[in-house]
Amino acid sequence: MRPYLEVLLDIPLYQTFVYRNSTESPALPGQRVEIYFGTRKTTGFVVTDHDTVPKSSGLEEKDFGKIKTIRRTIDKEILFDRNTISLAYWMADYYLCSPGEALGAMIPSGRRETETSQLPGSEDFYSARDKSLSTEQQEALEYINSNPGKTTYLFGITGSGKTEVFLRATEENISRGKGVIYLVPEISLTHQVSVDIKKRFGDKAAILHSALTPSQRLGEWLRIKRGEALIVIGARSAVFAPVRNLGLIIIDEEHDQSYKSGNTPRYNARQVAQKRKVLEGCSIVMGSATPSCEAWYQCRKGEIKEFRLTKRLSGGAPPEIKCVSLEGVEGPLSPELIRAVKEAKSQGRQSILFLNRRGFSHFFKCRSCGKTLTCKNCSASMTYHKSRKRMICHYCGWSIKPPGACPSCGSLDVNYAGFGTEFIEEEIQKNFSGYTYRRIDTDSVQTKDSLALAIKEFKEGKIDILLGTQMVAKGLNFPGVQVVGVISADTGLMLPDFRASERTFSLIVQVSGRAGRYFPDGKVIVQTFMPSQPAIDCACRGEKAIEEFYTKETAVRAVMEFPPFTRLIRFVFRSKKQEAALNASEEAKYIISDLLKDTCPGEQNMQPAGLQEENPPSPPYEILGPAECPLAVLSGNYRYQLLLKGREMKTIHKAARRFIREFKAPQNVYIETDVDPASLL
Repeated sequence: MRPYLEVLLDIPLYQTFVYRNSTESPALPGQRVEIYFGTRKTTGFVVTDHDTVPKSSGLEEKDFGKIKTIRRTIDKEILFDRNTISLAYWMADYYLCSPGEALGAMIPSGRRETETSQLPGSEDFYSARDKSLSTEQQEALEYINSNPGKTTYLFGITGSGKTEVFLRATEENISRGKGVIYLVPEISLTHQVSVDIKKRFGDKAAILHSALTPSQRLGEWLRIKRGEALIVIGARSAVFAPVRNLGLIIIDEEHDQSYKSGNTPRYNARQVAQKRKVLEGCSIVMGSATPSCEAWYQCRKGEIKEFRLTKRLSGGAPPEIKCVSLEGVEGPLSPELIRAVKEAKSQGRQSILFLNRRGFSHFFKCRSCGKTLTCKNCSASMTYHKSRKRMICHYCGWSIKPPGACPSCGSLDVNYAGFGTEFIEEEIQKNFSGYTYRRIDTDSVQTKDSLALAIKEFKEGKIDILLGTQMVAKGLNFPGVQVVGVISADTGLMLPDFRASERTFSLIVQVSGRAGRYFPDGKVIVQTFMPSQPAIDCACRGEKAIEEFYTKETAVRAVMEFPPFTRLIRFVFRSKKQEAALNASEEAKYIISDLLKDTCPGEQNMQPAGLQEENPPSPPYEILGPAECPLAVLSGNYRYQLLLKGREMKTIHKAARRFIREFKAPQNVYIETDVDPASLL
């Protein structure tokens, strides 16, 4: 036992703290300890130990007696190693958080190990390996297996067999004694993938996702750490799993925004995977039918090896996609969509109806005075949830009883407009009497078991219509689906975000891919008020227009100087007082501007206006704002944002890092820092 420990805390302080080790409950690097920080009892992460007080502590010898002793060691085993600590320090540097905050996101919070139900395996370890590979699949697999340490992309249409390549690559790595991390964007996909995994790997697999209790998560973490689990399946945070001898990280549905964390540290699992590749020498395989624009551009530049999977392997053909204009259509379901669903039912097949909006109605307006009902805490419209008889804010959760009269002028002439999945549920009852249906959204499916049951019943053909939000659009494989209806394709295009077109295109293509996977007459009905909008137009023209969309979208991004041609860092200044948030953001702009000039001396276009070139090259960086965030008030906080834009990350990152370390924000102002933001709302 060494007498002195350096400890990191899950707080925004960029230093370690020295504590005395306990003779009764001694700790080692890689364990958590219970300590007093000031007068507050908290958890610390031991990153190293010493025989003497380290010089880095800054303590003089006369102060050594003031060093506190840890209260106790929490863990019986080593929870994290040097690679984990190195990864945490990289995350702190790149995502502009503290190392303790990074470790806090990586390490399970559970105190006692609890077992989860293991995935039962078959007697034959590889018994499910009964599918023959296509030539395209075989070429991709051979490259992956023979090029360790490389990054590969499977750009394949829906149903082209990407998952089978992932699983074969997993088998190869495990046969070589290496571990695998298999990332999926959501819990719904975790369940489906785990069913495939258990047929091949049984109790060699572990699952990590947000539905586990802290103790269950700790139990799985330790099982992985001991080497009892060779493959880890999970959502975003599974990228931190302490897999022994890591050989491969799989990132399924690479385009999905769920891989980006919305809380500190605001990491992207794809970038963390790339860093683990550098630290541990593993391979990365990503896949999607709709790559992110960044990944597509990297493939075009040859930075990532790309393989195209162009054929559906289950016997199905690409579905017929019909774009239906909603101009003049009464109600949310067009005659074409109603007819298609009925035809599917008559043939014993199923339908999926997709609408990326929860609730019954999403807009309240008084026809007399024009008053709209917004949340008292947020600058967002309240959504009417008929099942709960409440108007609910989807951002902060505040709710009220639906007003029968205008709260401003008292008029009874009020209107609930727009529609969500609850409203469509009533439309299903009206138009499809006697059909069995199930709604899947975060209101109706609140546990992993209820979600798994809904997916299982639909897959078994017990449900005629599956209605849902984006939960139903992501990678799920339903053999009996003939029809997919996109009820309102325009919804996401209204958002003030440069990625809105990309997300809309991706969602339409992904949900369309659920139709006709096992037969040749699948049908997709895309309802829209904007049939000529490029994202909708390309999505409706099917697989032949996918490349066209990316070419057009990246051309627009190049002109507007947005990713993948530039890099972004976003600062959001929030406060209960609007003036405080605005003042802090304005002061920050001046400071960051000076820091950028120090970082890039001579890069500014400093010539007098008359001597400047007619079309001078754009500077290497730009500061946009401060401006109100599109969602200007959230949970009672006023929000202003600054956006740093640079041709290279290092240009803006150095200035941003110095700003975060040196700027002292007023006590009533909080700063959110987001490197490579996925959303600008």
